[in-house]
Amino acid sequence: MSTYTPIPLELRTNRMLLTPEREDDASWLERLFATRDAPPVDRAETLRRIRAMDELVARGIGARVLRPVDGSAALGYVAVVVGRASFDEPELAWELLPEARGQGYATEAAAVLRDAALATGRRRLWATIRPDNRASRRVAEKIGLAVARTSSDERGPVEWWSTSGDDPGFPPADVDR
Repeated sequence: MSTYTPIPLELRTNRMLLTPEREDDASWLERLFATRDAPPVDRAETLRRIRAMDELVARGIGARVLRPVDGSAALGYVAVVVGRASFDEPELAWELLPEARGQGYATEAAAVLRDAALATGRRRLWATIRPDNRASRRVAEKIGLAVARTSSDERGPVEWWSTSGDDPGFPPADVDR
């Protein structure tokens, strides 16, 4: 594993300040997790996930909450995580509350985090997206990612979008499988 400079704790767009998750984010995160096609997540699990993200932030990657500069409620998060990829070539992820979707927030925040992650010295980022997730596919296209490969898991096909058009190795070299 290579050494990278950390992603700044705070990033800014015209409309948002992107900062690490905090314990007081638990309520809106629970609402966000409830919108997924997954089992419900309680407060204890939400707090565990926030602590786990804190550990990633300490390693120089992790989630950033989309906090409007006008002080209104959090909109969602963007993140650089290991996910299905690796620490050297991590995943870029985004997830917004339903009321924040369709307004360009994910694209704006993901582009800023993409640039910050690549500025750490990494040469490639991945985003894994289900083919039927049209909104996330549009975000990926708008921030310059392209489909490099398709795989599948227990839930079906997964598209691997990449910041780099070439695909010299897949999965990423340091994936623990």
